[in-house]
Amino acid sequence: MNERSTAITVLCSHLCVGEGVTPLEPKEYSSFAALLRSKKIDPEDILRFEKQDFIQLLDMTESQTERFLRLLDRSASLSFEISKYESMGITVLTRADVAYPKKLKEKLGNACPPLFYAAGDPTIAAQSAIGFVGSRSIGDGDILFTQSAVQNVLKNGHIIVSGGAKGCDSIAEETALDAGGAAIAYLSDSMMRKLRNAKALQAVQQGKLLLLSVVKPDAGFNTGVAMMRNRYIYAQSEATLVVKSDYNKGGTWNGATENLKNHWALTLCRNHLSYPGNKALIEKGAIPVEDDWDGNIQVFTEKAKQENAQQLSLFGDTE
Repeated sequence: MNERSTAITVLCSHLCVGEGVTPLEPKEYSSFAALLRSKKIDPEDILRFEKQDFIQLLDMTESQTERFLRLLDRSASLSFEISKYESMGITVLTRADVAYPKKLKEKLGNACPPLFYAAGDPTIAAQSAIGFVGSRSIGDGDILFTQSAVQNVLKNGHIIVSGGAKGCDSIAEETALDAGGAAIAYLSDSMMRKLRNAKALQAVQQGKLLLLSVVKPDAGFNTGVAMMRNRYIYAQSEATLVVKSDYNKGGTWNGATENLKNHWALTLCRNHLSYPGNKALIEKGAIPVEDDWDGNIQVFTEKAKQENAQQLSLFGDTE
């Protein structure tokens, strides 16, 4: 880990959080990084800062300075804790690392998290991916559709990215691995529990599965984190397929509607109109996908380009 990565980890990691230690959240770190740039100070310089440096160079208050000093004071214990996780195959990837998912940086910018805990080959994240999201409550038809779509997506040269949850996510991941493909899972809870699954552990060790999470490896489920990780799935993918969504509620719905606004990736949706959520997403602009989809996104990509060009032409003609 280079010095810049060390600085980001010390400031943002939720490992070794004792009394009075409050790590920077993603938005706070982005603001802090902007402050450092404005002062022409590198993040790694913070590792050698003393109290007066924060006050004089960064114009911080006493309470703000105390917060940063407490974060710096945990450096030794944090290094020990990270070494323990590294012995289990879990590393820390920060924005300063070459292996940090580039697509997230490109699409999310400063909104991407300062660090991820990772298990597996990080180079997997450089491959073209198709996302799979959906309800935890699914039927046999949903399972068969997901399995068929994943197999066809793999034939078209993509890998799979999901959230690792029960239901559509886990079916997509398992199908990809069983077919010899690769997958990325942005987890919202315990990576340690995921690695206790023999099949997942083997896939990680074989370089077929990459696990990424913003929460510490032994963390429990958090609804806010689960909602947030959906944007990582969309940002990682060329297109993300909604298999089944509730209407106007739940993580799948919120993630899809957020992506429709931000256009991080194409929003595909299974054309199953008996599902109110799917029907509404298609009405909002999601691209309908039939059950016999061949896994090729080129036709969807070209259509989106043409629609964007028409919109730009329309606005360009008005003076």
